[in-house]
Amino acid sequence: MRKTLMIAAAALAMAAAPAASLAHHGWSSYDATETVRVTGPLTDVTWGNPHGTAKVAHQGKTWDVILAPVSRMEARGLTRDMLGPGKTVTLEGYARRDGTAELRLERITAAGKTVELR
Repeated sequence: MRKTLMIAAAALAMAAAPAASLAHHGWSSYDATETVRVTGPLTDVTWGNPHGTAKVAHQGKTWDVILAPVSRMEARGLTRDMLGPGKTVTLEGYARRDGTAELRLERITAAGKTVELR
C-alpha cells in the first residue's frame, strides 16, 4: 500500500511540474530595448510572491503588470497601501515581445515616491 501511495505521489508531482513551469515566465519574452511609460489608475493589485501583479488601463487595453517580489518592494519603500485599486501611478517597464498587454515593471511612482524594482 505504501509503495502504491509513493508511486501515485510521484506521478502527481511529475504531472504538475510542466504546469508550474508554464505558470512562470522568463524575462527574455520582454522587449528590453524600449521602455513603456504608463500613468493611470490601478484596477487590481495582488500583493504576493513570487511577485506582485497589478492591472492598469492604457491605450484601450487592460495591461497586466508584473511587479517585484514583496520583500524587494517593501525593502525599497513601496507599501501595499501605495498600490490600492483606483490609485494613480506611473509605471515604467518593458512590454512583451509577442504583443500581449503585459508590462515587466522596472520602476513605479506611487504616492509621490519613485521606487526602482529591478
